[in-house]
Amino acid sequence: MLRSHSIYLLLLVVLLAGCVSKADYQRKSDEAAHLATARTELERDYSQLLDQQQQLAQRYDQRGLQLEEVNNTINDLRQDQLRATTDIERLEKVLSERSASAGAAMSEMRQTIDGLEELKRDLTAQLEKEQLARQARIAAMKTTYDQLVEKMENEIERGEITISDLQGQLTVNLVEKLLFDSGQADLKTSGAQILQRVGDILKEVADKEIRVEGHTDNISISPRLQQTFASNWELSTARATNVVHFLQKRKGIPGARLSICGYGPYQPIASNDTATGRAQNRRIQIVLIPRQQTP
Repeated sequence: MLRSHSIYLLLLVVLLAGCVSKADYQRKSDEAAHLATARTELERDYSQLLDQQQQLAQRYDQRGLQLEEVNNTINDLRQDQLRATTDIERLEKVLSERSASAGAAMSEMRQTIDGLEELKRDLTAQLEKEQLARQARIAAMKTTYDQLVEKMENEIERGEITISDLQGQLTVNLVEKLLFDSGQADLKTSGAQILQRVGDILKEVADKEIRVEGHTDNISISPRLQQTFASNWELSTARATNVVHFLQKRKGIPGARLSICGYGPYQPIASNDTATGRAQNRRIQIVLIPRQQTP
């Protein structure tokens, strides 16, 4: 506004200084008004430009802050990437070492498995061989069992002899009265005849041990016999011994196949509370067992 007043004063001086036509004056006056208007518009535009400049400056500052945050984030991400790369390299190294170790373990395990497979084949072949041999032994034992049953048919019917075949172990159970008189260990004539028939079959079973067991009831030895047999143990052992001597001397069964056991009253098969039970407990058992199972 101050500058506008200056222009008017300048025009006034010019008019006063010389003669100016009215037309020129009007023209100059219009130009001055136009210039004043233009100046006003320019000042308004300038003010608007200043406002825009301030806004842009603020936006620039905001963008600067955002850029700084982005740069910080990028730096953080780079640090994270470096750490991740380091971790990956370390893990790759560990995995590589473990892979080598696992490979060695797998190779060793495979060798072990191959060894076990070979052992399994060997054991299977051995088992099949043993099964065939066992079947042959069972068949032979069945033949022996059938022969004994046939030869001892009458005694079996009277309950004086029982024959059992359990898991390849054949047992001939003879009650006392067939072989011995009460309290005696010497074989009776009838007992020798029975052992004669039993021995004919037993001597043909070459692959078996023959164990002769003596058993008694739990009635103590009478004072009259205690000088000969101190207890039932001695009586049972003496009876088993005489049976073994008969099988060796009269039937020719090698002594290496024979063994003697005296159990006395300690392995009863029936109750000793009754006469019938005690009679069953007084017995001689002839047991056929495979050689490797000899006690």
